[in-house]
Amino acid sequence: MTIYLIIPDGIEMPLDLREIEDSIEKDLGFPVRRLPIALPGERFYDAKRRQYHSTGILKEFLRNLPLDALKAIGIVSFDLFIPILTFVFGEAQLNGRVAIVSTARLEQAFYGLPSNQPLLHRRLIKEIKHELGHTFGLRHCAQRSCVMSLAANVSDVDIKGLTFCKACEHMLRDNRDDIPR
Repeated sequence: MTIYLIIPDGIEMPLDLREIEDSIEKDLGFPVRRLPIALPGERFYDAKRRQYHSTGILKEFLRNLPLDALKAIGIVSFDLFIPILTFVFGEAQLNGRVAIVSTARLEQAFYGLPSNQPLLHRRLIKEIKHELGHTFGLRHCAQRSCVMSLAANVSDVDIKGLTFCKACEHMLRDNRDDIPR
């Protein structure tokens, strides 16, 4: 079983994806491979909001998963939303197979600040682990240092740690160990 890192065709990823893949493999215990998918973005674009509807993209990812896919997470550079929120850093199917994370609001440039690649990289790893945690059945954690803590803004992303707290790690391990290999 494999966790796929989905990079939609045509999206520039100026990040060290290998380090991200290694971090996911280390914390979640499954091999990670990249999967390019052609994403018809205009179908998910809301011109009024100037954002993309993340739930629709998740459904598209789900339709394109290889048979050996345990989980998959897409990384996109455009801003995401769900109708009840102004924006989301990402979205995941709770106990499901797919998740998505956007780099748009994780970038310093979004806030009119100079680019900071190491900071973007840390933020992205946190949000990827967070959303993949949801696919393994984890909910938001009250412990602010846990990667599963809720992030309502980018400062919240910066405050949380890169790892799961002991309780979330235990739940993750239990849920992960139930998966046939």
